[in-house]
Amino acid sequence: MGMAMASLVKPPSIHLTCLPNASTQLGLYPHSVRSEHVPSNSNSNATSPQDRGGRRQLLSMGATIAPWIFFSSTGTFAAETKKGFLLVKDNKDGYTFLYPFGWQEVVVQGQDKVFKDVIEPLESVSVNLLPTGKQDIRDFGPPQEVAETLIQKVLASPTQKTKLIEATEHNVDGKAYYTFEFIAKAPNYTRHALSIVCIANGKFYTLTTGANERRWEKMKDRLKTVVDSFQISNV
Repeated sequence: MGMAMASLVKPPSIHLTCLPNASTQLGLYPHSVRSEHVPSNSNSNATSPQDRGGRRQLLSMGATIAPWIFFSSTGTFAAETKKGFLLVKDNKDGYTFLYPFGWQEVVVQGQDKVFKDVIEPLESVSVNLLPTGKQDIRDFGPPQEVAETLIQKVLASPTQKTKLIEATEHNVDGKAYYTFEFIAKAPNYTRHALSIVCIANGKFYTLTTGANERRWEKMKDRLKTVVDSFQISNV
């Protein structure tokens, strides 16, 4: 394992306060920058040293999970988007995505953006940014390998039993994205989640959304819309 992986997962240390257990429910690891959200009701097996280095950088993320949460609000601006969803547009960091109408914005120390359902706490979406010297998500390995590493070491707590269901790759405007579906089972709940990761602008982007397993059939189409909407532009 090389130095490149280790460098990705050592963001600045953050002093944390407030409510515990947010990370195990939301699937979070830290680095925070503010963004604006834009609402609308309109329609609209063997590995090379480089591979091992990439895995080390991913593994190190697990030590940076932020388990605290507090509430906040931001200004809103009108824009056209898909009916039943609101648009988040971060011009500084160059990403956009949709989230279901009715979810509320919360601030999680170390996260760039989080929205969640206040009644169903496992229903949320979070975006995390970490600096990286890599140029492409494929530099870390194939989709299944990257997904397994992130799920086991970053997106679920060590006490949860996890299962990767599917991992795929697609390209948009010359950028490679990995999308994966997984289950994280805790003693008192099971979360069914979707994540999408990409590298651009010198950053490792991760968006994760999910719901309680008991509500998966009801929520899966909306959550897939969230993941499919995630796009990164050059800044």
